[in-house]
Amino acid sequence: MSTLALAPEPLITNTTVIVGILMSILGLVFYTSNLSNKYIKGFYNIMPPLLMCYFIPGILNSCGVFDGENSPLTTVGSRYFLPACLILFILNLDLKEMWALRKRAGLMFITGTIGIILGGPIAVYLTSLIAPQVVGGIGPDAVWRGLGTLAGSWIGGSANQVALKEILQPSPKLFSSVIAVDAFVAYLWMAFLLYGASKSAQFDKFFKADARDVEELMVKMEAQDKENARSPETKDIIIMLAIAFAGTGLATFCAEPIAQYITANYPHLETFSLTNTFFWIILFATIVGVILSFTPARKLEHAGASKFGSVLLYMLIVTIGMQMDILAILENPGLFVVGIIWISFHALLLLIVGKIFKIPFFYFAVGSMSNIGGVASASVTSAAFHPSLISVGVILSVFSYAIGTYAGWLTAKLMELASPVL
Repeated sequence: MSTLALAPEPLITNTTVIVGILMSILGLVFYTSNLSNKYIKGFYNIMPPLLMCYFIPGILNSCGVFDGENSPLTTVGSRYFLPACLILFILNLDLKEMWALRKRAGLMFITGTIGIILGGPIAVYLTSLIAPQVVGGIGPDAVWRGLGTLAGSWIGGSANQVALKEILQPSPKLFSSVIAVDAFVAYLWMAFLLYGASKSAQFDKFFKADARDVEELMVKMEAQDKENARSPETKDIIIMLAIAFAGTGLATFCAEPIAQYITANYPHLETFSLTNTFFWIILFATIVGVILSFTPARKLEHAGASKFGSVLLYMLIVTIGMQMDILAILENPGLFVVGIIWISFHALLLLIVGKIFKIPFFYFAVGSMSNIGGVASASVTSAAFHPSLISVGVILSVFSYAIGTYAGWLTAKLMELASPVL
């Protein structure tokens, strides 16, 4: 008898019921995470809402409540929700404002990106010298595939991470371990930056930085927010969803024949993921978002386009979480060391550039978290300095979303080169 026949039947197999459970998890997490109870707040300081949206479905999957790996919902999440949320995030891309921030915020953002791209392969190489089994593996269990998805998370956010998961195809167990590394290392770094926000004057003194332009930026951003913000109407919501899913359909329509043509005529390009349909879907979805950012559609951000994108993103995250095997986190604890070396290189590079160019700590912090945390974490970090500065974090994070999948893919390929041959 095959092992497949011996596998226990999951407790719940009805897809509609599973959707209800997943949405209930989202509702429970967001309701409780906004309560004022000090114990609950303390819990979510340790286990952020994003992480809980991964882990609770993962626990249910590990306990046999449902079979996440074979559920049709995982395809719905990656093929529908992911491209749609990327479009809604990117249509707010303001290249003019990005150019205006280039001297300090832009410099630290690019430095942070380079720190992630180079830090990954350096961390893999250094680890391979001492413990090659930690960063080895073959096929779907090749560690560089899992760490490649982490690169997407650290240059963009969860949407880019999931995109790279589909492109690089790490095993579910490996991906589960990487999610734990992402949470532990990234939130530890974020905690340091939030602490630094309360001590920004001392950090500015260390950098010998003049923070007057941060104060001027604060006034400018506060005025822009007051002028443009508005409550969404029903037509706004319909138009947002129409743009998001029409763009997803267009991206898919263009991607499939290209991937099929390359597979048939240039199969050797599989090394660069160019035969992967999902690679092209994400590319075209990104292009759609960038094109829309030059049209009146970008004004939908004033009605909350990125908030609706976040809703789709969290719906995607629970469908990814339902594939996780929680026990897999314990199988390769050495990955936490890789993550710490990686983030340390990122921090060191920012420190060196910040010191040389005498850059205020605000730009150091937001430049880092716009890469590593995406919109949510960059907004929280910016708000720790002043609420009016949230827009700076959002602008940089949106650009990070636009480049994250491709920069993450490059990082993955460099890590593949640095990985040991076992």
